[in-house]
Amino acid sequence: MDGAGVRAYLDRIGLAGPVAPTAAALRELQRRHVLAVPFENLDIHLGNPIVLAEPALLAKIVDRRRGGFCYELNGAFAALLAALGYGVTLLAARVGGGDQVGIPYDHLALSVRTPEPGPDAGPWLVDVGFGRFSRYPLRLDAGGEQADPVGRFEIGPAAADPDLGGWGDLQVWQDGEPQYRLETRPRRLADFEAGCWWHQTSPRSHFTTSLTCSLPTEEGRLTLSGRRLIETVGEVRTEHDLGSDADVLAAYRVRFGIELAELPVVRDHPPAAAGPPV
Repeated sequence: MDGAGVRAYLDRIGLAGPVAPTAAALRELQRRHVLAVPFENLDIHLGNPIVLAEPALLAKIVDRRRGGFCYELNGAFAALLAALGYGVTLLAARVGGGDQVGIPYDHLALSVRTPEPGPDAGPWLVDVGFGRFSRYPLRLDAGGEQADPVGRFEIGPAAADPDLGGWGDLQVWQDGEPQYRLETRPRRLADFEAGCWWHQTSPRSHFTTSLTCSLPTEEGRLTLSGRRLIETVGEVRTEHDLGSDADVLAAYRVRFGIELAELPVVRDHPPAAAGPPV
């Protein structure tokens, strides 16, 4: 990513440059990204294939001001962080915990280090692509509970399980509930193509069976699920069913900044698709 690309990305998340690669800046980068870029799966239901390549991800998220799911959001954010001077490692995870975990390459998260000396160097768990997750980076090596505006997080050794590919994994908990089992081996973006393809095509993936577009706010969260607009402010939750197609398209545009030419539609049975590129 060149300088113009970095400036465009920072503008996308509402942050003026330049940005030095420090732990404090990483906190603000993650917070701004989470608040600005929606978690959404609309392309799956628009029939648009998701391409795991840096130019395609940046074109979608920065140029077209769209959102995405984990592979897209964390994949693009990794490119920005690397361009800013952070050390970034892509990590694979299986959603869940114990004997209830997802497929291999179920989720993409980031391990990030800063070039500054001392404990602030990290490693930090950075994840802008897991829906309702931490607002700020989490220490990967801290142990114990870590407080965040979204909840209480803990990262520790996962139970050894040879069926899950060996030992050395980390388990991530939020408010005492397992979120995902995180591998520590470095991965490449291309490694996630099979998982991304599965989530785009399998009738067993929740991404093929439902529509979601969600964005946290300073006061709560805003979600458009199909035609239902759900807004939470503090402890107050309101739901409103949108009537016409025009109303739904306007909600995407006004509330999420997403311009669509047509409505995404959930199919009863996702069509068969070719396998991932080899």
